[in-house]
Amino acid sequence: ALAWLLQRSPNILLIPGTSSRTHLAENIAAAQLVLLADALRILDNIATRARL
Repeated sequence: ALAWLLQRSPNILLIPGTSSRTHLAENIAAAQLVLLADALRILDNIATRARL
């Protein structure tokens, strides 16, 4: 979810919860993840349906 949000807008400010070192490592990895255009489209469609 973090990777998707970061790729949707470079100006977005995320404040993810980090309750452990493992969670911190996952959050850092998400910031470095690059999602392919197909994956972004699929996630955007899911988010759109969830808002309906």
